Amino acid sequence: MRSSIVKRFNPANRGYHAVYRENEINRCPGCGRTHWFVGRTLAECGFCATALPLSESYRQPPAAVFITRGRPHNPTAFAA
Repeated sequence: MRSSIVKRFNPANRGYHAVYRENEINRCPGCGRTHWFVGRTLAECGFCATALPLSESYRQPPAAVFITRGRPHNPTAFAA
């Protein structure tokens, strides 16, 4: 039988979780400097190459976003 005990989430049990936070001063946990190369999902330290996940990347959908510019594609316009 399954137990009906519900465990509450306790962030202290998770431990230290370093993430890059946008619009804040982020010090590298490896060298302590503040120069970062920021990508879509990771930020990499410019001095020691320590990589941290972006805190904002967890809130975005995993699917790619496509932006089209110009006229919309109409397949019947090219039919012979």
